[in-house]
Amino acid sequence: MVKIDLDFVKELTLKERAELVTGKDFWFTASVPRVKSMMMTDGPSGLRKQADGADALGINASVDAVCFPSSALTASSFDEKMLFKLGENLGIAASAENIGVLLGPGVNIKRSPLAGRNFEYFSEDPLLTGKMGVAYVKGVQSKEVGVSVKHFAANNREDQRFTSSSNIDERTLREIYLSQFERIVTETQPATIMCSYNRLNGVLNSQNQHLLTDILRNEWGFEGFVMSDWGAVADHVAALKAGLDLEMPGKGEASVDEIVTAVKEGQLDEATLNRSVLRILKIVEKWGKNHAEKVNYDKDQQHEFARKLADESIILLKNENQQLPLNTEKSIAIIGKLAQKPRYEGGGSSHVNAHHLVTPFEAAPKNAEYASGYDLTTNEPDNELERKAVDLAKQKDQVVFFAGFPEEMETEGFDKKSIALPENQNHLLTEIIKVNPNVVVVLENGSVVEMPWADQVPAIVETYLAGEAVGEATWDILTGKVNPSGKLSETFPIKLADNPTYLTFDASKKEENYHEGIFVGYRYYDSKGVPVRFPFGHGLSYTEFEYSNLQISEKENSVAVNFEIKNVGQRSGKEVAQLYVGNKTSFIEKPKKELRAFTKVNLEPGESKKVTLFLPRRDFAWYNAEKASWQIDNGSYEIFVGSSVADIRLKDKFTLTIGTTPTVKINRDTYINEIINSKDPVIKKALQTSGLGSELEKILSPENEAIFANMPLRALGMVNIPDEMVKNFIAEAN
Repeated sequence: MVKIDLDFVKELTLKERAELVTGKDFWFTASVPRVKSMMMTDGPSGLRKQADGADALGINASVDAVCFPSSALTASSFDEKMLFKLGENLGIAASAENIGVLLGPGVNIKRSPLAGRNFEYFSEDPLLTGKMGVAYVKGVQSKEVGVSVKHFAANNREDQRFTSSSNIDERTLREIYLSQFERIVTETQPATIMCSYNRLNGVLNSQNQHLLTDILRNEWGFEGFVMSDWGAVADHVAALKAGLDLEMPGKGEASVDEIVTAVKEGQLDEATLNRSVLRILKIVEKWGKNHAEKVNYDKDQQHEFARKLADESIILLKNENQQLPLNTEKSIAIIGKLAQKPRYEGGGSSHVNAHHLVTPFEAAPKNAEYASGYDLTTNEPDNELERKAVDLAKQKDQVVFFAGFPEEMETEGFDKKSIALPENQNHLLTEIIKVNPNVVVVLENGSVVEMPWADQVPAIVETYLAGEAVGEATWDILTGKVNPSGKLSETFPIKLADNPTYLTFDASKKEENYHEGIFVGYRYYDSKGVPVRFPFGHGLSYTEFEYSNLQISEKENSVAVNFEIKNVGQRSGKEVAQLYVGNKTSFIEKPKKELRAFTKVNLEPGESKKVTLFLPRRDFAWYNAEKASWQIDNGSYEIFVGSSVADIRLKDKFTLTIGTTPTVKINRDTYINEIINSKDPVIKKALQTSGLGSELEKILSPENEAIFANMPLRALGMVNIPDEMVKNFIAEAN
């Protein structure tokens, strides 16, 4: 057994060490005497191991593997246990193929609905993203396979992704774009972190010492190694100095030579190189064990899990007049090419060679008839295809219309220009509604879509990219075999222009300016009162739930929120109860409310359950960039509990006392209203002993209070309050 320590590293030749910080043969770390290489592979939603060829974009064939639902759908389960099981299944598949590190999950925030990789990210909300990511990582690593959490950080667009700069203020960066990474690192210690292509505030992430060392390691205590996304390194020496450890996939001998030369010429400290080598070797030792030779695992069982995961995640967006579940005794028309050729997985590095694809066409009830209606290779309507589809719709009692984005519209490597469906789909759907009002729209898409026809159809089901069991899971929901329980992990706006990034996203080739700050997704729509098509957290059921008896109590280091949920409908079902917090006390920009906890509750008809959710102190914190620390202000907060961010069933205010009461430094620019409203006993005493309090009472009459309260101390001379009195007050107050 080789002991991996600094002495072992120093025994290696300079060339061997240079090889170890450079990827080998696209998917491997280098091998050195007594340490074998370790293979890595893509796999956020299924194993994409490639035995041959260098392919970052899913072009070449990979091993047969189960294709699970994409993260856009799995996050909609709001179910940490299911995400852990997903991780376990992925870990089993990776272990069977002798994979050391699985490249996933992707945990970047869905800032704009146009971003090309939204399908492989979880949510617009960092709490939901973080909790889903933690469960996924724990599941994979429980099977002795490491992960690479990606893409670190602020990778929110694809166009010019190698060079564009994500320009973000520090508070927004911490609260929105880093907090999910922080949660995953501190709760799971992932094997590796993958840095993204982009710049952050002008500095390439592969060379960003503040990001890779100051925050990731020194603040969060990350112990694994940092690798680059494929081709993200522009300056290998600068990257190593900043805290990047492994360049992927490397440039062969050129990468090795540049490191050797840099050390010999004094451009790279040998200790810096040794540090990265040691990090890599420790991870290879821990996660790169030679698993048993390739073994078979039960892919059929994994397929069934993929179906169950999709069942738990698909969202029933609309269901007027109980259009769903379908009556399978009545005739059904299936319309849409996507029923026969479904969009069930992401493109690029997310592409999986699916083990057993079951299409919605294949899984449909026997009495259903099909018409394609449109062509996926064009946006233009086809008159003959449309005529046949409309004729079929006229003849049947119920219509299931499959709509969505073809893969060419959304994949890794570029951003979308629109969130509208292809014109031939919208046009056909409009024509079908004219001849049959009983239309259910089933969506297959990687991210948000505009629905100009939403008010004209009674039912809409969102399946996102549902994995290889897409057909079975879709009909499980449509026929009522499964009661839907998914909730949207992102907001669906009425139109693209409603999104807070509309005027800035992809506006510059060089820079992406995050002018909206913390007001991302529902934080913007909800705070501003902008109408949306479907809000964050929304999802219907075939039963109804009633919330009651909200109780809030403060503990030593947390706040306990208790309430009850009752199933008041006629069938069993699951409800995702969401808890939001509104900060009413801090003098900062803040959303109306933010998700701080959630739980999925299974209830039989008539059954009720008590729910307790705990909010740790951090759930009341905001990031104070001036102090470079998280701040928790004592004072008034509001608790909201409900079925979505817009469907709040219970709410109440309470006063937090387990934070801190900010002390304000009093000076001549301090405003009168800050002083008279202060609860600080020191300030109250200073007002009395200095005599300033009684003088202020004279001028703060009801008719003058609004004006004089909005004056600084230095302006009191104009109402004949002596400057000496003001000076004495300031001295005593401080």
